[in-house]
Amino acid sequence: MELTGIIKKLDETKNVTDSFRKREVVVTTEEQYPQHVLVEFVQDKTSLLDAYKVGDKITIGINLRGREWTSPQGEVKYFNSIHGWRIEGAAAAQAAPAAAPAPPAASMPPLAEEDDDLPF
Repeated sequence: MELTGIIKKLDETKNVTDSFRKREVVVTTEEQYPQHVLVEFVQDKTSLLDAYKVGDKITIGINLRGREWTSPQGEVKYFNSIHGWRIEGAAAAQAAPAAAPAPPAASMPPLAEEDDDLPF
């Protein structure tokens, strides 16, 4: 799935535990009734947001995650989260180095008539 919009808020990377880190971004969709959607990037994906800033138009590849939790009182609750795994936008295009032009094709001397052995 994908989510497209403008970055409204971009948090710093937070170390939740010694082995788990996350970074959150809020994206405002561009539709009749804009939505403000929180997307989490976790572990090594947090660095994908480094090239972006508030106001950038982006498209994020997302996965929906859901989990079940049972409270100490036995009540079952459900939680959803949106995890980003890819991001594209103008900042990435500017940060990426321009592709090198293809080298010129090697020129070959024209074939002489006697070298032409095609039947047609």
